[in-house]
Amino acid sequence: MVERTSKFLLIVAVSVCFMLILYQYVGPGLSLGSPSGRSYSEELDLFPTPDPHYVKKYYFPVRELERELAFDMKGEDVIVFLHIQKTGGTTFGRHLVQNVRLEVPCDCRPGQKKCTCYRPNRRETWLFSRFSTGWSCGLHADWTELTNCVPGVLDRRESAAAKTPRRQVF
Repeated sequence: MVERTSKFLLIVAVSVCFMLILYQYVGPGLSLGSPSGRSYSEELDLFPTPDPHYVKKYYFPVRELERELAFDMKGEDVIVFLHIQKTGGTTFGRHLVQNVRLEVPCDCRPGQKKCTCYRPNRRETWLFSRFSTGWSCGLHADWTELTNCVPGVLDRRESAAAKTPRRQVF
């Protein structure tokens, strides 16, 4: 009898826990009412009234946000990808070398984090990121470090590529 009661209590406890977890994941999407008493559409408005203490730090004019830049991959242009931690930078950086459709796609070898991203007409890189050059300017280099470091690293890589003769395979 005791065994049967303990099994029943265990089943009830597990069911209640399951229902609580299910309610936490599914409940917010349902219109079951709001604990605050406001309607669900009112809660979607994150900033209902402007905060008088909020001071805007950065002003980005619309013309700056909508400007178009020409990138010449066959020329001398280089994209420098500034990796910022905890912003999805790793995913975006990996996307740049693996999923972008290019005339000459980046060569990513299995088991390696770095990919080779050459220009279509010569053996120079068009992308400076941790997935194409590694941590050449240090771990999580900021804008100042990249500004001072990138030209020197690119010059060293180009001069090393010019000195290395291409091997011919017969």
